[in-house]
Amino acid sequence: MNYQYRAAQPGGKPVKGTVEAPDEYIAMQRVRAKYPVVISIQPVRGHNLLSMEIGTPKIDAKNLSVMCSQFAIILRSGIPIDNCMGIVAKQTKDKKLRQMLERSSEEVSQGAGIAASFEKNCPALPVAFLETVRAGEESGMLEHSFATLEQYFGKSYQTTQKIRQALSYPMFVLCVAVVVVMVLMIKVVPSMTSTFADLGGELPLITRIMIAGSDFMSRYALHLAVVVLALALAARAALKTRRGKLAWNRFVLRVPVVGEILALNAAGQFANTMRALLGAGLGVSQALEVTARVVDNVYIGARIRNMVGQIEVGRRLAECMRADKTFPLPLVEMCAIGEETGELESTLSTIGAYYDSEADYATNKAIRKIEPIMLMLMAGVAGFVLFSIYVPMFSMYELI
Repeated sequence: MNYQYRAAQPGGKPVKGTVEAPDEYIAMQRVRAKYPVVISIQPVRGHNLLSMEIGTPKIDAKNLSVMCSQFAIILRSGIPIDNCMGIVAKQTKDKKLRQMLERSSEEVSQGAGIAASFEKNCPALPVAFLETVRAGEESGMLEHSFATLEQYFGKSYQTTQKIRQALSYPMFVLCVAVVVVMVLMIKVVPSMTSTFADLGGELPLITRIMIAGSDFMSRYALHLAVVVLALALAARAALKTRRGKLAWNRFVLRVPVVGEILALNAAGQFANTMRALLGAGLGVSQALEVTARVVDNVYIGARIRNMVGQIEVGRRLAECMRADKTFPLPLVEMCAIGEETGELESTLSTIGAYYDSEADYATNKAIRKIEPIMLMLMAGVAGFVLFSIYVPMFSMYELI
């Protein structure tokens, strides 16, 4: 049960927070172990609207990378892990991570496992983080595990930022184009239509097409919005099912350009995640099981999971990948070389950096092609509307 407390530090500075304990007596003891004066303590009997987490529970990769860096540095100095958690908690800006570290510090000081405590107090933590910490905890290489996670999540954050920056301008242009066309068709064109009707005479074909489109949008805009919303909700419901996710993720891999980028990104995720997990001390089969849950593409994750049983019966990683035919040939061959030389971890690091670079290049290349196409489409729509309006205007003098 959670208890909310108000206490005072040795210098008299007031503090407040929450502590988890089976009863109020133990909660009081745990608070007094940290603060000499306890002002009040009471059970938390529900969710306060002001303290509720708003938005997605997903943890930011940048904050995780910074936290892991702090752990690696502090642990290197020989400070116990529970004290280390308290130090890092004071420096962490992310509210969810700070609360997780404060609670985990108390539990670990009483003998709880590190990874188990992290998972209990923050279920939104990535599975790669939890499994790598658990492997480092079991092997006694916790410092190395946090250093590996710092590089992993730092690289993940950089890749995500590059993709967002590349897509920001095309998405902005697309939104502006949609808004402009809607305003023209629903507001501007109907006002021009009444003027043309008053003048009489037969309008050009292009103008009649524009007017028909405007009438359709004006009459059925609400119906179209309802249909689009219904289709979106149906698609969302389908994508929540296992079969729907597999079908969609397999389909997008076959889409030209987009499929290539997703395949490169999945190859980079596979290599980087496997390197981090193997470096933390996990076996190949266990690392594959975790990697299958980490990769973004569910279909590729399912193919990775199918290899776990084959690894456990003695087959090599490269042999399983080659038989599956889902992974790029360079990735398969580099894994084979790494296994033969006993340098699989370093080989995965090299090929992971290569695929990250290739995915970044392919994304930027696709964006450079999309931008002029979108500008041409916008110019075409604007030209069509203007031409539809100005052609009958030039003929007004004959009708007056």
